Amino acid sequence: MFSRAGLGILAFGLAFALGLSACSSPGQTDVATNGEITATLTDPDPQPIAADPRPRLPVTVRGFDGTDVTVSDTSRIIAVDRFGTLAQTVYALGLGPHLIGRSTAAKLPAIIDRTDVTPGGEAMSVEAVLALHPTLLLTDTTTGTPAVFEQLRAAGVSIVFFDPARTLTGTGPQIQAVADALGVHDQGVALAQRTTAEIAAATAAVPAGKPKPRIAFVYLRGTALTMLAGPGSGADALITGLGAEDAGTAAGLTEPFVTITSEALIAARPDILLVMTDGLASVGGPASLLKLPGIGQTPAGRADRIIDMSDSVLLCFGPNTGRVMTALLPAVYR
Repeated sequence: MFSRAGLGILAFGLAFALGLSACSSPGQTDVATNGEITATLTDPDPQPIAADPRPRLPVTVRGFDGTDVTVSDTSRIIAVDRFGTLAQTVYALGLGPHLIGRSTAAKLPAIIDRTDVTPGGEAMSVEAVLALHPTLLLTDTTTGTPAVFEQLRAAGVSIVFFDPARTLTGTGPQIQAVADALGVHDQGVALAQRTTAEIAAATAAVPAGKPKPRIAFVYLRGTALTMLAGPGSGADALITGLGAEDAGTAAGLTEPFVTITSEALIAARPDILLVMTDGLASVGGPASLLKLPGIGQTPAGRADRIIDMSDSVLLCFGPNTGRVMTALLPAVYR
């Protein structure tokens, strides 16, 4: 089993994550001939809530680690977490021009050219961060060791920590927490309201009266099954929000992700396999996935029910959450 922090470094660093807003491009689902469905966002970049707003600084905020931090300069921001949420939120708040560094997970087209300070999905590199001369680092406890953060603080980097958990109900509050740390409170209110409304609309769109499918989020890399998601993975919150049942949680997992065996997957009895697009490609595509040991013995394998979505949006949460859910709904309830 992996600890929450260990999983963040080992797995999600490698991965990354029909729009409801009038300003957002619609999503779609593409059905392959073998029954696999790709859920997409036509424009994966969230619509900024403002155009380069002027932060009201200085501002003092209490980070998730309990430390009070005074932020006086947001001209050079690095945002790093295992889901890519923080970088996406900075961009959606309208401060994309000030974002200079990101994590491997933050692969939205609008910010893909920012420096990756967690290359290869490893822990944050002190050298990579300091080379960018940041005025502010937004992060969480899963992206580096205490020694790394001590070195950065000793070098004069202001660090604000955020909650590493990803839930639907926590999405709005986290957006607001990021906005407050950046001195753009009003933009945070507007963005949180927009995102919360999109999540609510997606949840309300879950078809009534249909059987609740059991969905397994499977992390794929290489030529084999790698990990199965469980409680606290973020995937469980997304799946539940879609009106479905998380297969890992139902199977009794107690960690966000566990190393998976064919026997464990068979026992989880998923009706649908939810995977990241790059992960699916890494095993050779849907036809190859269905040939892996254990897959064919699951209801999902027998029914050819595979849904994939871009690594950069599927589990990113943040401002795209409602749009991601809406794009997934037709695939889940086809």
